[in-house]
Amino acid sequence: CESSSNDARQQVGEVLGEKINVTEFQKLVDEYTEVIKMQQGQDNLNEDQLNQVKDMVWNTYVQTKLIENETKKLGLTVTDAELQNVLTEGTNPMLMQTPFVNQQTGRFDVNALKKFLAEYKAQGQANPQLAKQYDTIYKYWTFIEKTLRQQLLAQKYQGLFAHCFLSNKVEAQMAFNDQNQESQIQLAALSYSSIDDNKVQISDADLKAKYDEVKGRFKQYVESRDIKYVDVQVKASAADRAALQKEFAGYSQALASATDASDVVRKSTSLVNYLGVPVSKDAYPYDIAQRLDSMAVGSTSKVFENNSDNTLNVIKLVSKQLLPDSVQYRQIQVAGATAEESAKRADSIYNALKAGADFEVIAKKYGQTGEKTWLTTRQYQSAPSLDHNTKDYIMSLNTMSVNELKNVALSQGNLIVQVVDRKGMINKYVAAVVKKNVTFSKDTYSAAYNKFSSFVSANLTADAIVKNAAKAGFNVQERKDVTTAEHNLAGIRSTRDAMRWLFDAKKGDVSPLYECGDNDHLLVVVLDNINNVGYRSLDDAQVKEYV
Repeated sequence: CESSSNDARQQVGEVLGEKINVTEFQKLVDEYTEVIKMQQGQDNLNEDQLNQVKDMVWNTYVQTKLIENETKKLGLTVTDAELQNVLTEGTNPMLMQTPFVNQQTGRFDVNALKKFLAEYKAQGQANPQLAKQYDTIYKYWTFIEKTLRQQLLAQKYQGLFAHCFLSNKVEAQMAFNDQNQESQIQLAALSYSSIDDNKVQISDADLKAKYDEVKGRFKQYVESRDIKYVDVQVKASAADRAALQKEFAGYSQALASATDASDVVRKSTSLVNYLGVPVSKDAYPYDIAQRLDSMAVGSTSKVFENNSDNTLNVIKLVSKQLLPDSVQYRQIQVAGATAEESAKRADSIYNALKAGADFEVIAKKYGQTGEKTWLTTRQYQSAPSLDHNTKDYIMSLNTMSVNELKNVALSQGNLIVQVVDRKGMINKYVAAVVKKNVTFSKDTYSAAYNKFSSFVSANLTADAIVKNAAKAGFNVQERKDVTTAEHNLAGIRSTRDAMRWLFDAKKGDVSPLYECGDNDHLLVVVLDNINNVGYRSLDDAQVKEYV
């Protein structure tokens, strides 16, 4: 019954008269989201990251459409041969973000790409288990290839456009004069403050004349809306803080007496993970890192509050060691039908290497390369957790000396590891940190909700809310020129429903009560004014003040 209205709702935007609908735009967003996940090694993106993705996708879409429109008129294209030249050279920065970078040379390897594309076609039929992984990488590559083509086309157009700027004799003479001619002037200045404002009379005709003179500044290209709103942020009460302080006293005592701090940190649901391996100071939040050097190994700090991130904190410094930031190593993986067979084979390899056997020769005997690899602290210090085997492995690499061999026993077999080089000796720390937000209780939230809900129920009109808010202990705020390009209302997170309401409402409407933010905000909105597309009139308060 409302097909035309539904079509409008499905439209995200318009570029050069061409409309883009929700489905088409969402495909672009999903494509770019997967790229970000792969680049950053994340499974999910938070609300702020998704909003950034949407903005990036929209801006890229607009720019691409504008350039495609111009280049089509000029006959500019990007050929397959040109793209192939970029891949062969391998110097484009985008190529360094792909999985096809040679780890030894640090350069993009076009042959690795060709090999993957050939394997991708074969994998779908030969190995269904790897099909999903290959498909993810393939989609990532097609995005890179598409973006490269867009980038090359934009560079061609911009290069052509840049060469259209020409100078002339008059302009050259003016530029020469500006640089070489000097002048002497006499200047008199009169301070504004020397004139009594009461003696200056501005008539409506003066305002109208000035408005007409600068009217172009008041052109509105998109509709915007002015709002008044009441935002209540729920905060921890004195009773909530007292309960949290008591809870942290328990954490402090448990950390001080614990032989293994990991259990205390895990049960506390701390915001800082405990890895149990030495990491650099950068791995910890700034407020934690600043305290590590002043603490003695084995000591536990006092409970302290950080107002900037609204947390309570307690630290136990488990160890502090001077260790390499980067370790170059090589290894041979050893497996067997049983743990005994694996251990026996590993002992044999270890003894052979100790006796002077060539590492790479033995590695090839077991179907491996034995090539040298670098491990940096940054590669593991941000991990959410490490299993027992990984901890042992990292500790071995951190503490072994150059050319030392070690037979590392793991649950799935053995590793023969040799450290080849160590670089960047730095202080590394193992610190158990309990960091938790100072949050409100359910009772505190319920009390705030009930109070605000009662106020909203008793004041159903815009005038009533503005008039009675202060009496009820609430603050009415204003926000001018809200547009559909914004993701959040008045800078408050998770206000998408309120934004949707705002652009469906009529002037003077009052919104429902919204629970938003990080589940810590209560919001009600009044639509104060609608600023339509076109020229803002002199009657507009903002325009009149400016004039």
